[in-house]
Amino acid sequence: MDFLIKAAQLILSLSILVILHELGHYIPAKLFKTRVEKFYLFFDPWFSIFKKKIGDTEWGIGWLPLGGYVKIAGMVDESMDKEQLALPPQPWEFRSKPAWQRLIIMIGGVTVNLILGILIYILVVFSYGEDKLAPQDLKAGLSVHPYLKKYGLESGDNVLKINNVKLEDINELNSEVILRDGRKLELKKADGSTKIVKLPENIDYELFEKGAFPAFTPRVLGVEIGQIPANTPASKAGLKVGDKIITINSNEIVYYDDFSEVVFNSKGENVAFQVLRKGDTLDKKLTIPSTGKYEGKFGFTSVSKNIIDEKAIKHQEYSFGESISYGFKKGSNTLGDYASQLKFLFTKKGASSIGGFGSIGKMFPSTWDWEKFWLNTAFISIVLAFMNILPIPALDGGHVVFLLYEIITGKEAPQKVLEYAQYVGFILLLGLLLYANGNDIYGAIFR
Repeated sequence: MDFLIKAAQLILSLSILVILHELGHYIPAKLFKTRVEKFYLFFDPWFSIFKKKIGDTEWGIGWLPLGGYVKIAGMVDESMDKEQLALPPQPWEFRSKPAWQRLIIMIGGVTVNLILGILIYILVVFSYGEDKLAPQDLKAGLSVHPYLKKYGLESGDNVLKINNVKLEDINELNSEVILRDGRKLELKKADGSTKIVKLPENIDYELFEKGAFPAFTPRVLGVEIGQIPANTPASKAGLKVGDKIITINSNEIVYYDDFSEVVFNSKGENVAFQVLRKGDTLDKKLTIPSTGKYEGKFGFTSVSKNIIDEKAIKHQEYSFGESISYGFKKGSNTLGDYASQLKFLFTKKGASSIGGFGSIGKMFPSTWDWEKFWLNTAFISIVLAFMNILPIPALDGGHVVFLLYEIITGKEAPQKVLEYAQYVGFILLLGLLLYANGNDIYGAIFR
């Protein structure tokens, strides 16, 4: 049932985004009197689930839920309709329109996705508000990943400023350090003293490669197991949802960071631990991986039910005007953070971490939550805008590159060049799609 709920949310979210993205192409095309021959949600190779011709456009729903498309007359696109392109250009065709009009048609989808993401953020924060946890309100400090101990950071520390700017919400702390070049941290230690820590410039790559993310979280009492993916050390050791880890290597677990420090520093070693399950104390053992996805981890999701500073969490409501400002800031940060994290794809670990629809589906909760649904939809919308504008043939950004070339030089790119570029782009995207979803399948079976 959990899978079905996640899948339903994913399909609904992508359907909304695909339809609105394609409308971003359709509307300016019609405004410039360009014929749109097809408008499809999902792809329809060989047959479609539904189709209806209205005017010059066939509206339909395909059976392959990998996106959608509009087929614009006289355009070199994924349909590769060479028969139409071999005929003399017609006034209603894309290729007959001025380059500036074609450019507007091509960037329409990306523009809609970007605006939609920001608009959703505005409406969500206006409707639901937001929970914030200010650093100055923490009494127990932060749970700090043990890898950062070498740089003078430890659990119980409090980060007050980053790069001399006051930190308003600890939920932004990980993004500031890993994605926004936050290197100078002003700390308040557990004894009340203050300290300046300067992290190395490559700390983002270090934390990513070591699996030390998130690096900072609210401090939690105890360790209670929430979810256990298949083929993890935790699942192989027979742990179950709801188990509470009470000792590890004979050391009592008071805080979650007590547990994480022992585990991180015991890579490749056998550890003995005790769990409390429905009133019974059970002895368990497992070997902590020294490499791979679960390096230095048990491989379960902890349930943070006992946040020490839970009373410091404040719910903030926003006026509509404040929500507009927040929406633009949130959209800008989402776009910048996503672009920044692409640098990790060029590492060995990053390449193996690329995920497909399965990974996207995991973003959604196992119970229907409209607030989280819309926040995830906003995030995906902005990601789609960024990915689509990349200068890759077969994506909107690839078409934009050729149109900008035409506008600057006054010469159209040869049709053969456009066709070959489309083939290359399609092969690249298909390969990436197979690789990303293959990673999901491989991870589900073997990791």
